[in-house]
Amino acid sequence: MAAPGESGASGGGGSTEEAFMTFYSELSILVHPDKNQDDADRAQKAFEAVDKAYKLLLDQEQKKRALDVIQAGKEYVEHTVKERKKQLKKEGKPTNVEEDDPELFKQAVYKQTMKLFAELEIKRKEREAKEMHERKRQREEEIEAQEKAKREREWQKNFEESRDGRVDSWRNFQANTKGKKEKKNRTFLRPPKVKMEQRE
Repeated sequence: MAAPGESGASGGGGSTEEAFMTFYSELSILVHPDKNQDDADRAQKAFEAVDKAYKLLLDQEQKKRALDVIQAGKEYVEHTVKERKKQLKKEGKPTNVEEDDPELFKQAVYKQTMKLFAELEIKRKEREAKEMHERKRQREEEIEAQEKAKREREWQKNFEESRDGRVDSWRNFQANTKGKKEKKNRTFLRPPKVKMEQRE
């Protein structure tokens, strides 16, 4: 069974919506867990992958990206074959390469396309990991800012609530200090008692 888009990748006509729907319908039946009960877990994963791919390709933007990757894979193989033939001609050797066989050319395009898809998937996962790390960092900063604001509000509240107590303490201190000064001022110096000298 040829995958939709392979004909376009190997030089044939473009794929239609009907071709995609027919292909994925046939593939989903082929890998359905009910049809593969001897390896149900693996079949379930394959079925989910096919279903995900089908839904992605219903999205026109995703479909265009996939076809662009297939086209890029085809162009890369064509360029590689052309360069190899040029090198063989320069060396005075026959310019026949294995990709001259349409089936082998199609396989080379398929391999290159899968490689491109794998690279895109790696980049996507790296981007997601980076975005997740950035969101985590921002969230931690937000929590820290909220905690700081909460601590400042609590400090301000405690400061306001204890103001009267601090004012009263200061007034009491001032009053006690003033009373001590007045009491101290009222005390007079008393001369020492003269001890009478006794003579024999």
